[in-house]
Amino acid sequence: MAGTLTLKPLIDTRLRYETVDQDGFAEDADAVTFRARAGAELASKSWSFLVEAEGTLAIVEDYNSGVNGKAIYPIVADPENIELNRAQVQFKGLPGIIVTAGRQRINLDDQRFVGSVGWRDNEQTFDAVRVEWTGIKNLKLDATYAWSDRTIWGIDGGKFGAANRPQAIEGDNVLANLSYTTKLGVLTGFYYRVDEDEPVVALLRNSSQTFGGRFAGAYPLGKALKLTYAASYARQSDIGTNPLNYSAGYYLGELGFEAGPLKLLGGVESLGSDGSVTDKATGTPFAGGFAFQTPFATLHKFQGWADKFLTTPAQGITDYYGTIGYTVKKKGPFDVIGLTATYHRFDSDRLDINYGDEINVQLMAKVKKYTFTLKYADYQREGIASFTGDADTRKFWASVEWAF
Repeated sequence: MAGTLTLKPLIDTRLRYETVDQDGFAEDADAVTFRARAGAELASKSWSFLVEAEGTLAIVEDYNSGVNGKAIYPIVADPENIELNRAQVQFKGLPGIIVTAGRQRINLDDQRFVGSVGWRDNEQTFDAVRVEWTGIKNLKLDATYAWSDRTIWGIDGGKFGAANRPQAIEGDNVLANLSYTTKLGVLTGFYYRVDEDEPVVALLRNSSQTFGGRFAGAYPLGKALKLTYAASYARQSDIGTNPLNYSAGYYLGELGFEAGPLKLLGGVESLGSDGSVTDKATGTPFAGGFAFQTPFATLHKFQGWADKFLTTPAQGITDYYGTIGYTVKKKGPFDVIGLTATYHRFDSDRLDINYGDEINVQLMAKVKKYTFTLKYADYQREGIASFTGDADTRKFWASVEWAF
């Protein structure tokens, strides 16, 4: 029996410098953090057991981590932390079925609705039971019941006046995803139910149900030429614990072109707003409206790296963006070198507000198990501040990662 078992070590480390210059703060934020994840996976043909700890050390802590009380600085959401990141058991003993139970990482599609927030040092995981079924060719059902969202705020979550940033958010959450693979791409239908039990978290306004669909794929135009595309639509409305009555839409359209090392991409993404929101208890109008929210998403991937729109403004947001990228392989000592630049224009869904513009630039290089990254974001507000935190913001990162 012992010969059928394999033991795989899990090691993932990152050293990162982040600085934030945001209007309205007398001090710039400077953060030097070291994050390490370490664990192991013991596996047989049908079963596997995985345990992983995660810790973040703030070597330089001249920043507001969101839970350390240093409000004179802008936020860098990497608090010092040590915790159990994953502890799961997985069963693969039946054809076409994988069942995973315990604390686990969940990334669905492009992580727009459900993701692990891997950009932050303390990633988001879920206490959940997940079933993946592939019993029919090209068809996959991915269904999860999660009773706890383990947030990025770590063991100090909820402290120092940060009640709206808890370590974990209990609830009854359903994440259902059905996809079918065709020659042109993957067609996905999804249903995501976020039902929070913690009244301090956005006053339960994240409790919602979202129905939607997505199609994404690529079409070859020649030996080194490829067209890429994605489209998505969803509708979101309140559920039980949400104190508001609202309904809002979401859409995405994206088109790209790849020619060898060169990549061009353009798109528009809109998180809509409902201007006729009412309070359930009183039936009175809710001033300002309420917008489509994605609280379980890997939000840093979307709407600019300056992270100005982690909570969708009440008037909604439409993001018009264009990206150019160039990637080369096996250049000198580097396995991969990649340069990307993206421009964003942010408008509201209602009331014709131009929030601002943002430029993102990244240089990345890989050497064996090391990844080196330089990254910059520059958000420039237009007109008067239209939501909390709306201010000119510049961020810069330098990091090195090593994973085994």
